[in-house]
Amino acid sequence: MQIRYESSPREVERMNTSELRENFLVETVFSDDAVELVYSHYERLIVGGAKPVSRALTLPTYDALKSDFFLERREIGIINVGGKGKVITDGTAWELDKLSCLYVSRGTEKVQFESADAANPALFYLLSTPAHKEYPTTLYTKEQALPMTIGAPETSNHRTVYKYIHADGIDSCQLVMGLTILHNGSIWNTMPPHVHDRRAEIYLYFDVNEHHGVMHFMGKPDETRHMWVRNHQAIISPPWSIHSGAGSASYSFIWGMGGENKDYTDMDFVDLNGLR
Repeated sequence: MQIRYESSPREVERMNTSELRENFLVETVFSDDAVELVYSHYERLIVGGAKPVSRALTLPTYDALKSDFFLERREIGIINVGGKGKVITDGTAWELDKLSCLYVSRGTEKVQFESADAANPALFYLLSTPAHKEYPTTLYTKEQALPMTIGAPETSNHRTVYKYIHADGIDSCQLVMGLTILHNGSIWNTMPPHVHDRRAEIYLYFDVNEHHGVMHFMGKPDETRHMWVRNHQAIISPPWSIHSGAGSASYSFIWGMGGENKDYTDMDFVDLNGLR
């Protein structure tokens, strides 16, 4: 498990492209028959993926967590962005189609991942936060996730938002999680942009077509930076940073947060004329 430390706004202002990518871009989220994880000191979020191909995978624990098992003091959200698969939690099996979400409770000792078809393996995206109490392990399909269509074709940001883990959806301690699908012809996500000093956020970009990508924008509103992001790569966004992007074609992304509250609408919007 990689460890990523926090960077101050002043540090980020002085970073070159390779330094930005080293600190904020998770280039490898999915590897065959492996669990890939990154521990971020922003809200102590853990982000990564499990890709079972030829065998089942088990969520390990790590020395850095100082725990007997991964979810001893943590909760986790799992969204499948690949083929049909199964997550087994302490002996209970949960079937996940593409874009289904499973919230797994603190105190769950064993989490396993399986694919239904090795030729079309499941891609389980994982996002975990610390947790202080248990909430029920719960499965949501995309259709249960309160879809909300926002934006407009005229502003190239026509998109549908699916909210899974939040104050009015799946209960959690502090994890908030959902996904956004851009409509054909729209390329802008989270536009106009916002910040929320009370929560850090992580994006996973997926369904980005081959030979296409997303230009992700971050940084303080008056001191922005950008990174070119490919399919199945993730961006760690500090609480003080905007998080927005424009693709060379339509795409989708999973958003997830941890922090002081679970209020989806807790956003401080930025006037586009104030961006630099």
